[in-house]
Amino acid sequence: MDTPIRNDSGITIKKVYSAEDNVPPQPSPGTFPYTRGIQEDMYRGRHWTMRQYAGFSTAEESNKRYHFLLLQGVTGLSVAFDLPTQIGYDSDHALAEGEVGKVGVAIDSIEDMEILFDGIDLEKVSTSMTINSTGFILLALYAAVARKKGADITQLTGTIQNDILKEYAARGTYIYPPAPSMRIITDLFEWCSTAMPKWNTISISGYHIREAGSTAAQEVAFTLSNGKAYVKAAMEKGIDINTLGKRISFFFNAHNNFFEEVAKFRAARKIWAETMQSLGATDPKAMMLRFHAQTGGSTLTQQQPLNNIARVTLQALSAVLGGTQSLHTNGYDEALSLPTEEAAQVALKTQQIIAFESGVAETADPLGGSYYVESLTASMEVAVHEIMAHIDEMGGSVRAIEEGFMQEQIAQSAYRFQREVEQQTKIVVGVNKFQGAKDPEPTLLKIDDSIRDLQTEKLKKLKSSRDEQRAQQCLNAIEEAAINGNNLMPPVLDAVENYCTLGEIAEKLRNVFGEYRQ
Repeated sequence: MDTPIRNDSGITIKKVYSAEDNVPPQPSPGTFPYTRGIQEDMYRGRHWTMRQYAGFSTAEESNKRYHFLLLQGVTGLSVAFDLPTQIGYDSDHALAEGEVGKVGVAIDSIEDMEILFDGIDLEKVSTSMTINSTGFILLALYAAVARKKGADITQLTGTIQNDILKEYAARGTYIYPPAPSMRIITDLFEWCSTAMPKWNTISISGYHIREAGSTAAQEVAFTLSNGKAYVKAAMEKGIDINTLGKRISFFFNAHNNFFEEVAKFRAARKIWAETMQSLGATDPKAMMLRFHAQTGGSTLTQQQPLNNIARVTLQALSAVLGGTQSLHTNGYDEALSLPTEEAAQVALKTQQIIAFESGVAETADPLGGSYYVESLTASMEVAVHEIMAHIDEMGGSVRAIEEGFMQEQIAQSAYRFQREVEQQTKIVVGVNKFQGAKDPEPTLLKIDDSIRDLQTEKLKKLKSSRDEQRAQQCLNAIEEAAINGNNLMPPVLDAVENYCTLGEIAEKLRNVFGEYRQ
């Protein structure tokens, strides 16, 4: 008797699949519920946006990397911010010591943002910013810089992650409690609907949930449940679901189990379309799940790092065959450091080879109709629905997070995976089997701690040259809006244009909203 094989989501994999599995045929690509893709011709008309997630050290250094990537053929920028920026501290804050510029670029003020995008036409490039608790401040800085450049901000395209719920569940870069955090997010939705109507106001992230250890089914279930919570919160504020739905995007992980990942993406589209329909959406574009994918950072190994090139290739291919709209491929050295220029170039070329040499972009949903893929998609749908139903019974995502359900489920899955690796029931090449000889030590990108001194000096000059009275008036206006319930975005935009810093704005809101402690 064969030993049953189950994928990481717990779905049993049969020895062979056939027409007898009776999976009904799915409607054509571009047709509700969009299982086969959101565009009729998918990549025949236009390739996915090829992004490289980049940001490190100072704005000056990151700007050089962006220009390098644009010359290499990236079609969209994706900005990584350092930890102090993510949690609302300026570089000169005591808690920023040792972290400035390490995992992303340090952005303290409009001056840093101007340098970051120096020489880049913001009306012609799509920018994605991976930022959450301070996302509204970074978007205000981006809009302020665009206005200084003479750009029409109503024409700007890009995405702000702005997904705080997954921070409570999986990542931890939150500042304020859930209720005021949701208020900030819906304020941004409301403001962007008129001020920046082409901007995607939220990228609901399963990526970090998966990185924390979830299964593929949990990644989709938790992410779509969070999406429901955001939509309901926006509707309670009077925001039209059809307007909002067209500005929602998602951010998923692509891991090593090729067919599980393809099925995950296909199932997610169908479930989200049906979910939005049930919430009252009538515009087809408001029901389409548009997503950015990034290859799995947690799958990269320090041992034999060149093996990671093969992993990233498989993961990227699963995202493309799963119908992604945007893709980032990790550098092979990212288990060791931020990617070098060489690693970033190899990662980008991987996407370009898939796009222009593999032939997979020549037809929509090339795996559609596969007995295995269709059956696995249906099984994934069932698994996701079961988890989402349980979250609904608990009262939704916010309640599930407050009660620790998502966190506990992720932790259990992470533990189970690690145990399987240690017991060698799950093989990781070069780690627990096929170790062989070690690869030569790669050249690593190192970030100097002196970055903090440079940023501190910038802040001193900024504060000494700005109109201090006007800056304090702007900060007080933010505090008043927070207390009175007025939309926060107009006073925040006014503040950054008058050289208030990210840390000063975040601190004003800490005074009103408090800080969240788990």
